[in-house]
Amino acid sequence: MSDILASIPLSAIRVFEAAARLKSFTRAAEELGVTQAAVSWQVKALEKRLDQPLFLRLPREVALTAAGERLSRAASEAVSALRTALLDITEIGEGVLSITSLATAANQWLAPRIGAFQLQHPSIAVRLDTSTRMVDLAHENFDVAVRSGEGDWPGIESHYLFPHIHAPLCTPAMRERLGGLTRPEELFDAPLIGSPQEWAVWFAAAGLERQGAADLRIPRIAGDSQTVEVASALGEQGVALACPFFFTADLEAGRLVMPFPIVAHYGGGHWLAYRADRKRAPKIKAFREWILDCVAQDPVLRDYPPRGS
Repeated sequence: MSDILASIPLSAIRVFEAAARLKSFTRAAEELGVTQAAVSWQVKALEKRLDQPLFLRLPREVALTAAGERLSRAASEAVSALRTALLDITEIGEGVLSITSLATAANQWLAPRIGAFQLQHPSIAVRLDTSTRMVDLAHENFDVAVRSGEGDWPGIESHYLFPHIHAPLCTPAMRERLGGLTRPEELFDAPLIGSPQEWAVWFAAAGLERQGAADLRIPRIAGDSQTVEVASALGEQGVALACPFFFTADLEAGRLVMPFPIVAHYGGGHWLAYRADRKRAPKIKAFREWILDCVAQDPVLRDYPPRGS
């Protein structure tokens, strides 16, 4: 057994791990910056050393054999542990905190506050990236994430930040144009901005449940983020459905109003997330303590507890 281990180069394990995770020799080659032929050769050489197949070659993809599945789990853990060790012992890794977040949470809540974190920790530079997808913290170059969901991701430690809620927002002029908006049902005939499905949830929370989203007037504007949709509302295009505490500045300045004190919960919430095996990394510990204190000290968030609390 020791002879077999000694004969297998680390590069072969790295190539196998990427191919197994991505279920593709081509995508593994793109990630590693090598040719597809090089990946295929490394995998074949590894299979020859182990004297058994690790992949089933299918017409458009590859699938793991039982032996491949077993080795894949171990290889993923080994590569993850090696990446963690390298990050934790390099000054470059410790000096930059890479954060991934949904666009609206980043732009409307985190970005205006992140300067305070940097003042407290001048030796840590911050890189803030926005994405509409759930970034794979185990394999992508990010330290922490602010993401939405239930907070139960495998291998990830998560801390609840605030609820996932929406309420109608519009300008004072739009409210007056719509007759003052004194009753929620008046919104049925209003120019709505956002997802029909999310509006259906809000109407149900207001006690006005219909047959379904198909019964609602189709919103004339729908963006890929709340920031875009609220910008449309600020432009007098209609009534947007958004998280009110993301737009506190506009509400306090009177640029927006929240016609009804009714909020709809959309399940789960927003969480701080990071790999469980990196929870002791100094920069992650510093950011965790800072953001949880930031949430605890925010008077606006106290008005929006999670559903069921």
